[in-house]
Amino acid sequence: MRKSASYSSLAAAGLLALSSLTACADDAASTTATGSGGKGDGKGTKVKIMVGGLDKVIYLPAMLTQRLGYFDAEGLDVELLSEPAGVQAETALVSGQVQGAVGFYDHTLDLQTKGKSVESVVQFAQAPGEVEIVSNKAAGDITSPKDFKGKKLGVTGLGSSTDFLTKYLAVKNGVKVSEFTPVAVGAGPTFISALQQGSIDGGMTTDPTVATILDKKAGKVLLDMRTPDGSKKALGGPYPSSSLYMQTDWVNGHKDTVQKLANALVKTLKWMSTHSASEIAARMPADYSQGNKTLYTEAIKSTLPMFTKDGVMPAEGPATVEKVLKAFNPNLKNTKVDLSKTFTTEFVEKAAG
Repeated sequence: MRKSASYSSLAAAGLLALSSLTACADDAASTTATGSGGKGDGKGTKVKIMVGGLDKVIYLPAMLTQRLGYFDAEGLDVELLSEPAGVQAETALVSGQVQGAVGFYDHTLDLQTKGKSVESVVQFAQAPGEVEIVSNKAAGDITSPKDFKGKKLGVTGLGSSTDFLTKYLAVKNGVKVSEFTPVAVGAGPTFISALQQGSIDGGMTTDPTVATILDKKAGKVLLDMRTPDGSKKALGGPYPSSSLYMQTDWVNGHKDTVQKLANALVKTLKWMSTHSASEIAARMPADYSQGNKTLYTEAIKSTLPMFTKDGVMPAEGPATVEKVLKAFNPNLKNTKVDLSKTFTTEFVEKAAG
C-alpha cells in the first residue's frame, strides 16, 4: 500500500498528549477495515495495524497470519497498512491512527523517554534480521564499521531502527555519530538504486532487498545480523526486533482483542517453525517475490533463524537493546528506563497454554 498524503501530518499529530491517544485509537477501532488478503467480511472486531514495510521478510508474520486465515479464525477483521520505515509505523501508532504497529521493539524504549507508554505484546524475532551492505565501489574502503568515518550510509528512515543500529555499530567501533552521514533511502528499489548510483557507500537493509543486491552483484555483505549468532557477534547478545507493539492504555482496555491477536500471531510463528521457506513463500502475495520466486524463497530461508517460535521476549533481549541505544542516544543515556514496561508476555503465554 502506497503512503497516502494523510500521513504527511503524522509527525505533528504524534505530539498529541498521551491522554488523547487512547481516545483516538478507540475511534480508529470503530472504523470499517478490510483485511489485506483475508476474507475482510467486516463482521469481526476491527483492528488497524501499521507495518514498517509489509513486504519485508522481517515483518512477514503479519501478512502470513492474514493469508493463513488465523485473524479471521479469532473473529478479527484486521487491516494491515504499510509504511516504508518502522519509525513511520511508530508515528501512526502514537497519533492514534492505528491500534497496533509492527516494527522493532527498540521503539518502545525510545518512546518511554518521550513520556509515551508502549509495549511489545508479541515478539516476532530475537535478532535484527538486518544486513550491512557495502557497494562494490566502496568495498575496498569499508572492511568494518571502523571505516564508517566520512561515509554516506543508507537507512530506511532517520530515527528508524536501521538508523539506531548503524549509529551503534559506528560508536562501538570508535566512529562518532557526527563523523558519517546517514541517508534515508527506504528499502527495495530505492535502496538498491542509491547503492548503484553512489548516493550511498553502503547501508543497512533486510531481505528481500539483500537477496536482490547479491543477485545483481551490486554490493557485498559487511555484517550479517539475520541469525541469533550474528546478532550476538555484532551487538553482544540477542536483539529482539520485529514485534507487534501497542499503546499500554489501549492494551489494558482491550485485553480480549489483544489476546486474539496474540493467539493468531503465535499460531503463525509455530506454523513457520514447521514449514519450509518455499512453503512460506507460496502463501505470500505473488507480487512480494518481484517476479523471482526462487530469490524470494532464498530471502525467507536466510531470515528464518531470526524468528521466535512462541512470541516470547528472549530473556536477555531488553538489556541488550538498552545497551545499544544508550551507546549513542542522548535521550536514553541519562534516563532510567523501566524495561518491564516495554513488553508483556501475558498474552503469548496464554496463547501457548
